[in-house]
Parts: sequence; structure tokens; C-alpha cells
Amino acid sequence: MSTAQDPPAVAGQAGYPAQAPPGGWPWPDVSGVRGAPGGAGPAGTGRPAQGGPSRRWLVLGAVAVALALAVLGTVGGLRGTVTRSKPAAHARVLPGATSVAGQVDPGLVDVVATLGYLQATSAGTGLVLTPSGEVLTNNHVIEGATSVTVTDVGNGRSYPAAIVGYDESDDIAVLQLRGASELRTVTPAVSAPVTIGEKVVALGNAEGKGGTPAAAAGTITGLSEAITATDVASGTSEHLTGLIRTDAALQPGDSGGPLVSHAGQVIGLDTAASTSYQFQSSATQGYAIPVGRAVAIAGLIEAGRSSATIHIGATGFLGVQLALYGIPGSPSGTEALVTGLMPGLPAARAGLAPGDVIDSVGGHPVSSPAEIQSLLQAYHPGDKISIGWADPAGHAHLATIVLAVGPAG
Repeated sequence: MSTAQDPPAVAGQAGYPAQAPPGGWPWPDVSGVRGAPGGAGPAGTGRPAQGGPSRRWLVLGAVAVALALAVLGTVGGLRGTVTRSKPAAHARVLPGATSVAGQVDPGLVDVVATLGYLQATSAGTGLVLTPSGEVLTNNHVIEGATSVTVTDVGNGRSYPAAIVGYDESDDIAVLQLRGASELRTVTPAVSAPVTIGEKVVALGNAEGKGGTPAAAAGTITGLSEAITATDVASGTSEHLTGLIRTDAALQPGDSGGPLVSHAGQVIGLDTAASTSYQFQSSATQGYAIPVGRAVAIAGLIEAGRSSATIHIGATGFLGVQLALYGIPGSPSGTEALVTGLMPGLPAARAGLAPGDVIDSVGGHPVSSPAEIQSLLQAYHPGDKISIGWADPAGHAHLATIVLAVGPAG
């Protein structure tokens, strides 16, 4: 098995590398459940990992369909080969599962995101909320997207989609299909009781294959679960709480799909699953966001109510690649080091260069790519923002930058 190397950390809204390494970036990594110890050290620092659990949690993210399709429990080998594990038993049959799927399938969509700055394509699932084409999905399905195409399962037609907004911390996004009408919809059971031991079916665009959604049957094995999902590429993380746990065998591409009760009620939005860190076993536990919470956040996005966690509309873009570096003895202990810039975009035009350290954004001191991403959450393309940085000689610089249009999430 090839050993994957972590890419430099990239501030999600600050920019993406112009080119993905051979094999693509690895899956978003989720370290620990209910406060389990952390995993690898900061990506791109060249320092060893600080120790971590023997198991990791993987967000069911967008399946890289332009490359070899990975099953859950794999990672695209950077500068190496894709390592495969045995696929999960996704089509496990439960009496009545077919009829349950038949009730919900027409209200689902396959989501395909073009990650232009990563030179890759990804796939996930979504729920149609309105006949005019409002779609609920996970944020990580469209994260990094420069364009999104959605295929409606009910009518088989494909539509370009606009990203209405997203909540990165709760992993929720809302899309609007252009030119859609009279679509079949899903009715979320926002007040349906959910109990441990209840039989469920998870539906989704497993492995990005499209067509009739795959159905994975199982039971609810836990409620009010918490996991911490960390994106290896950006160094950011989301602490997701109140999740439904299931033993239904979820796979990459299922993200944004429904968790359906045996009575045919949509009770959750599939978002994550566990896997062996050694990439040798199939997924054993899946996690879904309770649909009531997902719909409530979607309502805020639809109403245009931005907040510290909700971003409405297009994403502001600096066009800078950053790495998180540890600085012994410094007050913060870390810094946001510039490792690359995209020619012609705002950061490069302002004069930043590899080796510089960004120390302020919008007048706020920063010491990590995650802090920069968080501050940029409130900005949009065309907004002006001040950026302060120090060059390798220690000279301070300050410039006002006009943000460009960037990828989502």
C-alpha cells in the first residue's frame, strides 16, 4: 500500500491549489468521536503526527469521479496509487426496503460538482424541497465547487445549479436548479419520533454511479452522537453534534441523501461514516443530521439570513495557498504561511509571495488558515478587505484587496 502524503493546508475561502496532485486530494478526515484524541500534525508542516486514534472518521464526501472511484475506507494516494478496500455491503436487503425507496427516490437528485481549481469532479446526493428546484445537500458535497450540475431522479433531466448558501459548521448547503419546474419533492418528517433499534434505509448516489439511488438497510444504533470532522486539506474542522447513528452501510456519494424510516419518512440527511484508518475494513457506522435541524438551517439560508456560520451567495476569493506552521515560543504558537498564489488573482496582485506570513485580515489578527477562512466567511466577491502580512525579512505590509469570485464552501 502506498503511503499518502498530506497536501499543504488550504484556507477554504482563501484559495485552492491551481492543480491537484496525481491521484487527487485525500478524503476529508474526521478524527475522534466524543473528544477522542487528535490525529496527524498540521498538514504541510513536515512535522510528524502528534499521535492519534487507530480509527478515523471520514466525511462521506464527494466521490472523485474523474479519477478512480474510491469506496469508503480508501484514500486517493497522493503521488502514489489508489488503495482500495472491500466495498461495503451497500445493497443489503431488508423486507420492504424496495417499497420504501420507491416512495422517496423521485424526490432525490444526483449532485455533480466541478472543482475547477482542483482539476477534479465530485458527486453526492440531494433532496428536492420545492417543485421549482430548491435542493438540500451537505456542504462538503459542493465544497470547492466552481460549478454544479444536478440530475433529477424523478424526471431524468440535468440542470445547472446555483449555490444559494451554505453552513460549513453544520455541513448544510442549499442549491437552486436553474430552469426547473414541477419536480417531485421529498417531505421531511421534521417532527417524526426517532428511536434506537428502528429500521431504516439510507438512499444515495453511492460511488457516484448515478441513476436509481442505491439503498442500504439497517437500524438506528444511537442518538445525539457527536463527531469532529477535520478537513486535512484546509486544516478546518466541524464539531457535529446531535447526530443519528446507524449501521446502514453508507458509501461515498451518499452524502446529502436521505435516511428513511421503514414507514417511508425522511428522518435524516446522511453525512458521515466510520472506517478503519488502516483502510482494511468496510464502514461500520453511519451518521445522519436530523432532518428537522437540516431543514431549519436551510430555511435560514433560503431567507438570506447570513451569520457567523451561514454564508449566502457566492464566495469571496483571495487566490492564496496557505500552510499552518508551528512557531515555538510565539504567543499563538502557529502562523499562516503563504506557500503558493494563483496568478492574476487578488493576493498575487497585492504583492504577496511564497514565504510571506499573513498576520491580519480585515483588521483582525490571524495565526492560522482556519482563522482566515472564518473571517472571510462574512465577505463576498467585490468586497474590499485589508490584508496584513510580513515578508521573510520581517518587513510589514498592508494592502486593501478586492475579492474575486471563488469556489463554494
